[in-house]
This record gives sequence, C-alpha cells and structure tokens, in this order.
Amino acid sequence: MTGPTKAAAADTLTGGPRRRRRVRTTVPLPLLVPALVGFAFLVLPLVALLIRAPWSSMPDLLTSAEVWQALRLSLVCATAATAACLVIGVPLAWLLARVDFPGRGIVRALVTLPLVLPPVVGGVALLMALGRNGVVGRWLDSWFGLTLPFTTTGVIIAEAFVAMPFLVISVEGTLRAADPRYEEAATTLGASRFTAFRRVTLPLIAPGIAAGAVLAWARALGEFGATITFAGNFPGRTQTMPLAVYLALQSDPEAAIALSLVLLAVSIAVLAGLRDRWMTAG
Repeated sequence: MTGPTKAAAADTLTGGPRRRRRVRTTVPLPLLVPALVGFAFLVLPLVALLIRAPWSSMPDLLTSAEVWQALRLSLVCATAATAACLVIGVPLAWLLARVDFPGRGIVRALVTLPLVLPPVVGGVALLMALGRNGVVGRWLDSWFGLTLPFTTTGVIIAEAFVAMPFLVISVEGTLRAADPRYEEAATTLGASRFTAFRRVTLPLIAPGIAAGAVLAWARALGEFGATITFAGNFPGRTQTMPLAVYLALQSDPEAAIALSLVLLAVSIAVLAGLRDRWMTAG
C-alpha cells in the first residue's frame, strides 16, 4: 500500500484527515529578545494612538463637515481608482502570467516599480507626463482642453498609479497557480481566447482578484505623497483623508488623531477581510 493510500485509509478509519501535530519549539533568548523588540516597535505607535485619542470629543470631531467631506472624497476616489486598476490591471496580470514575450522580466519590473518608488517621486513623474506642459498632458490640454493636475480626476490617477501594482502582483500570482489546461480545453472546444478568459479564467481567479482589489483600495485610500504632489490639497476637491490628517496635525492635533483612527479602523477591516489569505498559515 502506497503512502497516499495509507493516508487515505487512515483518514477513513479516523473519520477525517489527520491534523498535523504542532511541536513546541524552545526559542533561544538571542532570537526572542529582538523578536519582542520588533513586535513592540510595530505595535507601540498604534497603542499610543489609542491612548492619546480624545475619546470624549471624538463624536464632535468626526461629525464635522470637513471630516465628512474628506472621507467622502477619499472613498469615492479610492473606489474609482480601484475600478480603473481592475479594468487595466487584470489584463496586464494575465499578459505577464500567460504570455511569454521578449522583455517580460523588464515589463514586470517596471510594473512593480511604484511599490518601491517614493510616492512624491511618482507625483513628480505624473506631473511631467500628464501636467499641462507634460509629455502627454500638453496634447490633452491643446486638443481636448483637459487638465488633470489639481483636480479630483488627478487624485484618482495618482491613487491608481501607486495602487495598481498590488492588484497586478496578486492577480498574476493567482494566475500562475491556476491550471492553464482549463483555458486550453475551452479553446479546443471552439471558444476564443477572450471567451475562455471571461468564462473560465475569471471565475478561477476571482478570489485573487478580490484580494488584489481590496489591497489596491486600501493603498489608494492611504495615498499621500503622489496625491499632494500631483493633485494638491484643496478642500472638497482634492483633500483626501491622509491630506486632512497632515493639515490638521499642524493646527488641531486632536482632530488629526481622530482622522488617523478612522484610517486605522479601515486598515484593520482590510486585514480582517484578508485574514484567510494573509493571517493564517498551513
């Protein structure tokens, strides 16, 4: 009887698959101490934020017109940026995962570059490309009278620029894990490549798309550097929650803490939504 057969027989006799026994490991002190310091380093600022939060005045701070204006703009722009990332990011991820073409490694490196690029540099790059005197922006202005910087559309573009790599990486990883033979079987039955992608591939990779979309949305919601550089900080038009936090910190620290707690709650909600993918192992 082979190994898998023995395992299956054992599962049948015991009423289910056997769980892997956890072995207690003694942690060496030279590893335990820096591990605890690292954990404290990451958690202490968040605990301090909760301790210093003005809980008594929190309702008044969070119900002000400026806060709701910034929150509404942040939610709208982050959602629009995520939608744009889905439209152009999923096909890009499919191209990187399924098509072997010269320079694919370079293309992948360029796609992931915004992950490590300082956001303010991304904002400057967007200005050079899409500004009124930019490489493409000058033609948009002269041909269509379209000006993108310092507008709400500019906020969406800046957020999509920094958020799309998160979606592309997540979807590409899911595509590489999915069996391409299902797509090949669909094409042999007469379906076009696009029909196979729409009817077969998309349902297979839907969890990866959902996870990537949530990560992209959270990244877009918290974007600061590219937004303030490319779109400015105009209340009601381009002032998102991170920008409102930065502005409030200079004049009203309690309001800045309250706004920070809102973004912290959103981040915790994102982690809770992705707990099966990011917070469990095995």
